[in-house]
Amino acid sequence: MALKIVPIHSYKTLKMDEAVRQQYLKLMGVPVWQTRVPMPAVTEPEIPAPQTPASEIKAAPAVAKEKIPLDVVAPAEKNIGWDGLQAAIQSCQLCELHQGRKQALAGEGNPNADVLLIGEAPDEVDDQAGQVFAGEAGQLLDAMLKAIGLDRQQVYLLNLLKCQLPEGRKPHTSELLCCDDFLQQQISLLQPKVIYAMGEAANHLLLTQQPLAAMRRRAHSYNGIPVIVSLSPKQLLQNPADKRKAWQDLLQLKKMF
Repeated sequence: MALKIVPIHSYKTLKMDEAVRQQYLKLMGVPVWQTRVPMPAVTEPEIPAPQTPASEIKAAPAVAKEKIPLDVVAPAEKNIGWDGLQAAIQSCQLCELHQGRKQALAGEGNPNADVLLIGEAPDEVDDQAGQVFAGEAGQLLDAMLKAIGLDRQQVYLLNLLKCQLPEGRKPHTSELLCCDDFLQQQISLLQPKVIYAMGEAANHLLLTQQPLAAMRRRAHSYNGIPVIVSLSPKQLLQNPADKRKAWQDLLQLKKMF
């Protein structure tokens, strides 16, 4: 699957009809006030600026990693460009996940986007559709983006893993390590202004075992790029009451573009 390159749009000039915005909020399951026009923004306390140096903020407890033979770690060839990286991902057989995939999913969206969204792994629906964040979870994510004036063509979407996981199984550390080099090269090529890390993808990206509840609404950074931690669409489908928390995170994201 070739990467989809779409025209660049100016986020700041994007305007949405209020009725359409409220429709997407309803799809998310976020209550909409009807007695005030325009729709009131959710009042949230300002996130205080970190009082410690950025280097200390990034210094989270490292996740214990398995000892992986050197010959199964993704090749460290750099500066291969989008085409070379896409080809390397499509042909990757570094871990057993390639045996159960229909295709490897590198990601999709605007390679020049300011906003990068990162999830954990494709599922069977994604694999069959040939699209990251497909199915019901993808529909919810689309509604979440629309609620803050964005769509898939204005952001870039990818997962830590490029091959689908067996249903209900968590990624093995060895599988994550095999895809790490791909992830690093993608972020290096994209150079986003902000990363929106969803679910347990945030733990791996930030090398921490902290629960998401402790990571949300705090300042994080990946190689100097601000990171907003939130819940994944699948988590929100399982726990609809948490959609209000995701809306808070989306408002924080909106302030950054």
